Amino acid sequence: MKICVFLSAADLDDRYTRPARDFAELIGKGGHTLVWGGSESGLMKVVADGVQESGGRLVGVSVDFLAAKARANADEMVIARDLAERKALLLEKADAVVIMVGGTGTLDEATEILELKKHGKHDKPVVLLNTAGFYDGLRQQFQRMEDEGFLPLPLAELVFFAKDGVGALAHLEEWSGLQ
Repeated sequence: MKICVFLSAADLDDRYTRPARDFAELIGKGGHTLVWGGSESGLMKVVADGVQESGGRLVGVSVDFLAAKARANADEMVIARDLAERKALLLEKADAVVIMVGGTGTLDEATEILELKKHGKHDKPVVLLNTAGFYDGLRQQFQRMEDEGFLPLPLAELVFFAKDGVGALAHLEEWSGLQ
């Protein structure tokens, strides 16, 4: 399975890097491919290292203004013109999406992917990996959107919240087994 992961390129502390590394090792050991932003920085590097060292493949999609930070030894690296093209390519190259901890860029990616799913532009599973309760507030907001009629389909059909990498990968593998 080709798993797109949206996440931060920032250097973060152990409460985020350790679970990210554990999830990356699960991806690699499972024989899956990581599709990610291609960066050789921060949490993106941690995940790419973990996948590669555990036997998985790396497919990166960087963007022209960040190309200097792209990972040199990825199995495949594409350089997009801009962020919009990057997001489209990441989704196109993946079978599933996992949203890990991140800042405004990750939140932008998450909401666009969910909006496209809401409108039937893709049917790929989307998992929010809620490391250390990072997305508790977002989950509450999504639940309010559903409760108050802002979502045209049930929240459970849009996104799955996983507390850890084991739960995230189990959900994706279950989904892929149904395909």
